[in-house]
Amino acid sequence: MKKKNLFLIGPMGAGKSTVGRILAKQLNMKFYDSDEEIEKRTGADINWVFDVEGESGFRKRESKIINELTHKKGIVLATGGGSILSRKNRRYLSSYGIVIYLKITVKKQLIRTRTDKKRPLLHMKDSLKSTLKKMKNERKYLYKNISDIIINADNYSAQTIVQNIIKSLNL
Repeated sequence: MKKKNLFLIGPMGAGKSTVGRILAKQLNMKFYDSDEEIEKRTGADINWVFDVEGESGFRKRESKIINELTHKKGIVLATGGGSILSRKNRRYLSSYGIVIYLKITVKKQLIRTRTDKKRPLLHMKDSLKSTLKKMKNERKYLYKNISDIIINADNYSAQTIVQNIIKSLNL
């Protein structure tokens, strides 16, 4: 199989970055994380970008990076959970690679994200559970609509998820 780009989408806590690193290593591909790229280029963490530029400023940076990275060849890209809110991002992802949706329940998200200080959207006034439910309702159809493959990431180790992705890719 000619190396195609693999793009991981899904909500925060689904394991996109962890799975992406393992997947890239197993397939001998280069790994990128859109949030890490934003941090590298701004020299600041995501929380700072949100504080200074707001979510809209962050999303502009995210779109620029996703546009650039999706044009590379033979990469695995872990995207931010909200990256699919942008029509442009959805077009970039679906046009330049195989989109893999890591699906996870809110219950599992709560377990994985409850102590995470690096996710600005979780530090809102609403309870963590209601924030995650609201995001899920806003985003689940977008995830499904652009995904080529849907992988249940709920109760599996990153290694098992990677094996399930590789099986789904028929490699």
